[in-house]
Amino acid sequence: MTESRSTNTTGSSTRRSFLQTSAAATLGGALAANLSVSRAAHAAGSDILKVGLIGCGGRGTGAAAQALTADPNVKLTAMGDAFADRLQSSRENLQKMFSEKVDVPEDRCFVGFEAFKDVINSGVDVVVLASPPHFRPAHLAAAVAAGKHVFAEKPVAVDAAGVRSVLETCAEAKKKNLSIVSGLCYRYDLAKRETIQRVHDGAVGDIVALNVNYNANTLWMHPRKDNWSDMEWQLRNWLYFTWLSGDHNVEQHVHSLDKAAWVMHDEPPVKAWGLGGRQVRTQPEFGHIYDHHAVVYEYANGVKLFSFCRQMAGCSVDVSDYVMGTKGTADLMKHSIKSGDSSWRYRGEAPNMYQQEHDELFASIRSGNPINNGEYMSRSTMMAILGRMCTYTGQTITWDKALASAEQLGPKEYAWGKLEVPAVAMPGITQFV
Repeated sequence: MTESRSTNTTGSSTRRSFLQTSAAATLGGALAANLSVSRAAHAAGSDILKVGLIGCGGRGTGAAAQALTADPNVKLTAMGDAFADRLQSSRENLQKMFSEKVDVPEDRCFVGFEAFKDVINSGVDVVVLASPPHFRPAHLAAAVAAGKHVFAEKPVAVDAAGVRSVLETCAEAKKKNLSIVSGLCYRYDLAKRETIQRVHDGAVGDIVALNVNYNANTLWMHPRKDNWSDMEWQLRNWLYFTWLSGDHNVEQHVHSLDKAAWVMHDEPPVKAWGLGGRQVRTQPEFGHIYDHHAVVYEYANGVKLFSFCRQMAGCSVDVSDYVMGTKGTADLMKHSIKSGDSSWRYRGEAPNMYQQEHDELFASIRSGNPINNGEYMSRSTMMAILGRMCTYTGQTITWDKALASAEQLGPKEYAWGKLEVPAVAMPGITQFV
């Protein structure tokens, strides 16, 4: 691990010193931590809730802005990122939007792989986790261990080992009465809540099949600079490396799979099979991920979920989700249901779902009634990982086998140096681990 550091210091906590400090913790320190957990778990309306941002890219900056909007007595007091330039840009933008709510001096700006520890230990009450998904399990575990409420961006892991870790952490959060709100934002969309509730109430009859699609255009890419190491290049272009993003069916299409999982009462499928490849986006600057995936998930009751996603320029864009039943069909993105001669469409309130999730998070902290999205955010992430396992290997894989996978993606250590790009997965050749 490299050191984390504030942007105006040479270093603050190496991995070794952190472990030594933890091992030498006194009884007084443990009591103080317990008091901190108790205070943070139920804050009075007049208390200032201090927020720490870990991961200062576009999504992290947006999430921080939503957190600052969610409650009148909230302040951003610490920020951390792998890169100083990204942190400073985020801080400047947030200061322009929330001049009275951003109190992040230089000594609470932390940079490096260990920056998350410094943010968590800076006295914050709530942590926003928006680093690349690879880091989510470790960052979440550290936040909950320190007694912090968490907003965790999706997905929450890139491999089964990460999912297992997150499930354990979220169980611990329940014991501590801590809120964990997921960035799977469609669960906080009022129109989808009503639509799916009607499906659960039998509006389409017995579910026969589902179809979810996230066929999109290409996303951003930062051309490599001569002074970037392999690690820096990959981190700055994290979308295109499976160890960082999980591939785009995990990083992006997880939204679609989460809606399908929601419809199915979050019961996991028993198995899946699929196909995919890297046909158009083949240049080295796009790492080694695929540009299309098609997966069929099979449930114990015979229902099949047909899942498609694509990131290619010049193709039709289709983000849609359908539930087919014995009595009718629900269109989840249009919030409509057709059953025989009757039809229904949602006509109610439509607050911004990205804001809604933060509004509910901070309301839960104020009320002392924690929200814990841990189980469904973990299962939906695992569905996406299972799909990637199937497309990469060309095999039919059961849920149980996938969840027990020994695969752990990522380097053995985090350092600013050489980091080989794995070969593109080849179905029939790439092995399940």
